[in-house]
Amino acid sequence: MNPESSASSVGIVSPQRFHHSGDFPLQCGRRLPGFELVYETYGQLNDKASNAILICHALSGNHHAAGYHDSSDRKPGWWDSCIGPGKPIDSDKFFIVSVNNLGGCHGSTGPRTINPQTGTEWGPDFPAVTVKDWVNSQLLLADHLGIDCFAAVVGGSLGGMQAMQWAIDAPARLQAAVLIASAARLSAQNIAFNEIARQAISADPNFAGGHYRQQHRNPDLGLMLARMVGHVTYLSDDGMRQKFGRELKSGDISLGQDVEFQVESYLQYQGRSFSQRFDANTYLLMTRALDYFDPASDFDNSLSAALAQTRCRFCVISFTTDWRFSAARSKEIVDALIRSERNVCSAVIESEHGHDSFLLPIPRYFEVLGGFLNRLHQDYSDAN
Repeated sequence: MNPESSASSVGIVSPQRFHHSGDFPLQCGRRLPGFELVYETYGQLNDKASNAILICHALSGNHHAAGYHDSSDRKPGWWDSCIGPGKPIDSDKFFIVSVNNLGGCHGSTGPRTINPQTGTEWGPDFPAVTVKDWVNSQLLLADHLGIDCFAAVVGGSLGGMQAMQWAIDAPARLQAAVLIASAARLSAQNIAFNEIARQAISADPNFAGGHYRQQHRNPDLGLMLARMVGHVTYLSDDGMRQKFGRELKSGDISLGQDVEFQVESYLQYQGRSFSQRFDANTYLLMTRALDYFDPASDFDNSLSAALAQTRCRFCVISFTTDWRFSAARSKEIVDALIRSERNVCSAVIESEHGHDSFLLPIPRYFEVLGGFLNRLHQDYSDAN
């Protein structure tokens, strides 16, 4: 496909950089001597700057959510099916901002960037960051872009956690929060999966205590195993059975020789690909931010009290076969919002694809998301 000729694509996009030169205090007590965020935008900001939507990415995501960087690109951004002209997040109606989180490995200040105080890469010395820190850095980006209030902050999985934190910490800066396949905090099982992934990375001899880049090495095996563990949790049993079953890629079970199942080959491919495009120190950083997220902890462990600080309307979407961030976890959020007398709509979408459903163009899902955002657009259009 020629990305420049597709009416449903935002086309060719170029990443941009926001530089904050002042000290930036972090929740961990340390300070960054300035930072940069890489971001992309799609659509046009209206005269009143009232039509902006912020996209918050999940664990392994980045700023490249839609479109193409070059006409030769084989794949578009990670949420291209959802963002663009006429799509649920409609770039003909909204000015869409997608940002790579602080601590990321796709251009924003993080372990792979230079610490200006030492002249060398941060590596494992990059300080711990939290979802609150991401919100605070994104608020500065919004100021830079002249956006006083987002029409919506939208995110799936870890991105949904960011949208919730936005609503709590900056209630005057957004009209709506869309939380997709998310949770108010991780379960013990989820924390356990993250720890297994971290241990796989740390145990790789090439990890070198996080100093692998200085030694011109990379913990490929550790990252591969971490991704394989994570990817299994993003899929459902039904989805894996329908996609792979017990089909063989090679070998003969009856002889017990050189047997490889299709699912094994798939996971190995996903793991190898991930190890080449994602930074190990960033993976450790991001999974810990996931583990630590718990907004209720600042309000005597009451999620209702935390969400009572919010002013925006909410849309909470979950999926039937998502066991990593189950529909029950979204229901906890919805129940807390109702107890706090907040404006909330919710939907549980039938899907066989597990947690990965939030990335896929499932018709009912897109109908719910697009309908909510279209009503939001109509409301501020009427007000203006």
